[in-house]
Amino acid sequence: MSETDNPDDFSSMMLGEGVKPLQSEKRVSTRERLRRGDLDLLAQRRKQAEGVDERFRLQPEQLLNPADPIEWKRDGVQEGVYRNLRLGKYAADARLDLLNRSLAEAVDEVPGFVKQCYKLGLRTVIINHGRGKHAKTTQNILRSCLVLWLPKIDEVLAFHSCQPQHGGLSAIYLLLRKNEQQRLENVERHR
Repeated sequence: MSETDNPDDFSSMMLGEGVKPLQSEKRVSTRERLRRGDLDLLAQRRKQAEGVDERFRLQPEQLLNPADPIEWKRDGVQEGVYRNLRLGKYAADARLDLLNRSLAEAVDEVPGFVKQCYKLGLRTVIINHGRGKHAKTTQNILRSCLVLWLPKIDEVLAFHSCQPQHGGLSAIYLLLRKNEQQRLENVERHR
């Protein structure tokens, strides 16, 4: 095609030979969608998440010191298993990243993530919550909330702050229960 040829001639020639132009979909950016009214829906979802369950509320006196490691285990978890979790000796099967997430988003994601990992048979996972230098930073508030939320989720057996190579005080290891299939396999193995 030379410079003197009209691009419309080329298009008509291609159409004459049965070539059809590609149809492009109109795309709407996330910002545009939020401007169009999804902000109300998002705010409503956040309010519902905050009011649904009392276990996801944080009192001001429950804020943790950002420099302190967090730890918890259910009764019945063997000390050797908990020690290995604490030392990061179990390979993490999954990771949830909560950086730059609000508490309302974390309320939605954490229980769903834990339950999905349980169904898939994952035993050790990491939740990355971030680290703040002061008690009232968003990361420390989220961290403090996790200490309250996780013991109330039945599938969680234990948790501890990560080793430095896995995120240190900005992440936690979670040990989950075995699901039904894993329990049956364990019973059969020990027969």
